[in-house]
Amino acid sequence: MTRRPGRPPHPALRSLTRALPVAPATVLLVLFLAGPIAYCVSIAFTDLQLTGQAEDSFVGFENFRTAFGDEAFRNAVWLTLVFTVVSALLGQNTLGLALAALMRRASKPVRTLVGGVVVTAWVLPEVVAGFLLYAFFRREGTLNAVLDWLGLPTQNWLYTLPILAVSFANVWRGTAFSMLVYSAALDEIPKEITEAAEVDGASGPRRLWHITLPMIRRSIGTNLMLITLQTLSVFGLIWVMTRGGPGGRSQTLPLFMYEEAFQKSMIGYGTAVALLLLVVGSLFSVVYLRLLRTEV
Repeated sequence: MTRRPGRPPHPALRSLTRALPVAPATVLLVLFLAGPIAYCVSIAFTDLQLTGQAEDSFVGFENFRTAFGDEAFRNAVWLTLVFTVVSALLGQNTLGLALAALMRRASKPVRTLVGGVVVTAWVLPEVVAGFLLYAFFRREGTLNAVLDWLGLPTQNWLYTLPILAVSFANVWRGTAFSMLVYSAALDEIPKEITEAAEVDGASGPRRLWHITLPMIRRSIGTNLMLITLQTLSVFGLIWVMTRGGPGGRSQTLPLFMYEEAFQKSMIGYGTAVALLLLVVGSLFSVVYLRLLRTEV
C-alpha cells in the first residue's frame, strides 16, 4: 500500500520558516541602528538642550534653516569636502592602487616590509595615529627637524596648513585598506590578457588605462564608497591634531556637530547637523552604487 504524500506547507508558513534564521539579526538592527536613527531624526526637529530646560519643543525645520544660514556650518561643509577629496578620493585611493601595482612586481622581502609598515599604520587606534602625526607636524616635530637638517625653511604646519596636515594624516592611516582591496582585485586579472597587451606593444600607461582599470572597475567603486564614508566620519584624528583650529580652518562636520551639541549644549541643532552629514553620506553612496550598476 503506497503512502500518500503530505500536503505542502502553507506559503505563509514557509515564508515564516525562512525568515526565522535572520530574525535575531533583524531585531538587533532595529534596536541598535534603526531605533537610534529614528530617535535622532525626531530630536533634529526640536530645540533640545543640555542646560536643564524643563522640556523641549518642536521647532520644525528651524535647525536646518539655522545651519544653512550659519557661516561656520558652510565652512565646515567646504572643509569636509576638501578633506574627503584630498585624503580619500585622491590620497588613499590613488596611493593604494599605486602600492598594490608596485608590490606585484617587487620582491618578497620588499612586499613584506612595505605591507607591514602600511598595515601597521592602518591598525593603529585613531587617537594614537593622531598623536603620532601631531608629533610629526608640530613646530618642534619630525618634519621641521628634517627640513632644518636639509637647510629648507620650516613652519608651523598645524597652523599654516591645518586641513592639508590632517588630510595627509588620514592618507597615512587609511591607505592600507585601499592597497589590500586593489591587491586582491589585481590578482584576479588573467595574466594572459596583460601578456597579450605587452606582446602587442602596449605601454604601461595604456595597459593601465585600457585593461587594468576597466577590469577592476567594480573594486574601484566599492573602495571609493567605503573610504568616502569612513572619511566623512573621521573625528578623533582631527580632534587630537588640531581640535578643528586654528580659527575653524580644519573643522569638518563631525567636529562642528560635536562642538554645537556637547560644548554649546544645543543637542537639537547638533543632531540636525549630524542628520545632514548622514544625508551627504547617503548621496555619495547612491552615486557610487549607480556607477557600480553601469556595465563596462
